[in-house]
Amino acid sequence: MCCVGPLVLLAFGIGGSWISNLSAMEPYRPIFIGLTLVFLGRAFHQLYLVPQVCAPGMPCIDPITTKRHRLIFLVVGILLLCLLAVPLLASLFY
Repeated sequence: MCCVGPLVLLAFGIGGSWISNLSAMEPYRPIFIGLTLVFLGRAFHQLYLVPQVCAPGMPCIDPITTKRHRLIFLVVGILLLCLLAVPLLASLFY
């Protein structure tokens, strides 16, 4: 919320000094970062470390579905890690 929210508002044309007042969620930023990393770790564990047990006829038995899930996880994981790095890298540009 603290990182993506202002970007969404900028995409809708809301900008300037109004966005600088959006610091109400800043104290909760470490909690959100921790939850993000926990959920990414859990998804990685489920996709790569736990062997999948599937009954015949289930969609998880198809290897294309597993590859698709892993690709989606990779894309989302990279995007989330980039968003988490924005506040750290912002000091290089200001």
